[in-house]
Amino acid sequence: MSPKEKIIDTLGINKAVMALSIARMADAMGNSILFVLIPLYVAKLPKEHFGFAVPVLVGILISLFGFITSIFQPLMGALSDKLNKRKILIQAGLGLIGLSTLFFMFAENFTHLLMLRTLQGVGVAITIPASLSLMTAITAKESRGGSMGVFSTFRIIGFGIGPVVGGYLQVHFGFDTAFYVGAGLIFTSMAFVQVWVEEVKVEIPDDVTNRLKVFDLSLYGSGILTAALSTFVMACCFSMVTTLENEFNARLEMTAIGFSIAFSMLMVGRLIFQVPLGHYSDKWGRKPFILSGLVLMALTTIVLGEVQTMGQLVIIRLLQGVAAAGVAAPAFALAADLSKSGGEGRQMSVVTMGFGLGIAVGPLLAGILAVFFFELPFLVIGIFSLFGAWLVYRYMPETVKSEAAIFGSAN
Repeated sequence: MSPKEKIIDTLGINKAVMALSIARMADAMGNSILFVLIPLYVAKLPKEHFGFAVPVLVGILISLFGFITSIFQPLMGALSDKLNKRKILIQAGLGLIGLSTLFFMFAENFTHLLMLRTLQGVGVAITIPASLSLMTAITAKESRGGSMGVFSTFRIIGFGIGPVVGGYLQVHFGFDTAFYVGAGLIFTSMAFVQVWVEEVKVEIPDDVTNRLKVFDLSLYGSGILTAALSTFVMACCFSMVTTLENEFNARLEMTAIGFSIAFSMLMVGRLIFQVPLGHYSDKWGRKPFILSGLVLMALTTIVLGEVQTMGQLVIIRLLQGVAAAGVAAPAFALAADLSKSGGEGRQMSVVTMGFGLGIAVGPLLAGILAVFFFELPFLVIGIFSLFGAWLVYRYMPETVKSEAAIFGSAN
């Protein structure tokens, strides 16, 4: 193996990982195109039987997607384990997401949008557990943090580019063109998976096959549950600001453009630090990065309620991106380290369910608490996050023996 190949292998990058990562990027681009289109589309369509204001209806669509995805992921994780076929489920999920995105152009009212977002949520719930289960099967423990970092980074790139593409297409070509492109990107990701990704069957012991069920309590130890808690806390903290955009704009005297710049800094932080922190978790352990990330996320969340300028908001969101990078890849890698043969889909789905619930609960809780006073949601969620960090410190096991410990034991 050449020095270059050794470096790539150490970072957790191989053909299969890159194939899944590129497919995930195309899928994320297609999905995130809807981020900027949904509020505009909701305002455009009739809303019979729904007497709420447009922002409330938009919030319902966003939260519905998160809750549907979270509810169905354990079921689809179990299906992945039962069939022992991941690739076909990834393709089925992507196909459902692509078709429901395409059918947005035929929606005639808000009820249709509810049905389409539900289908998209189910499609994502099918895709994610199967993808992470496959990632578990094709990665080695020694470089798994780096592999998860690469996978997450490509997803972030897709989510970062998608809204810009969606906004441009809607302004210059209209909604239908944007929906065509969004669906086309998702179908393109299906082509990547079909050509580049090989099916991997896991050897499952007979005793596991005989007792296969959705909620097998023997699969959910303290490691899996604290990893899920970590992704829930992380997602709660960084998603809650979406509900309070108007309040931030008024307090800091900035426009929607200023808020979008500050909002995107989280993605910038993750893009810069996701792969390195995932790689270093392979060397120094998962738990230190997850714990440090949660503490930093909690502190920055509390401070968010006190920012006085747009510059401060930009810096805090950037730090939240660093915190999220410290949590995401190591948490998924730790769950993969702990996964049992035949239970990968269900175990990984619990961690992704935590993330989905955080995306849904954060904005909802922020909107309710902000009715009392602006700083309250940041204080409550920040303090809860510190409590979550304590639970991780107390109950999360370590799955990687740090190089320092290995060196010390050798001497």
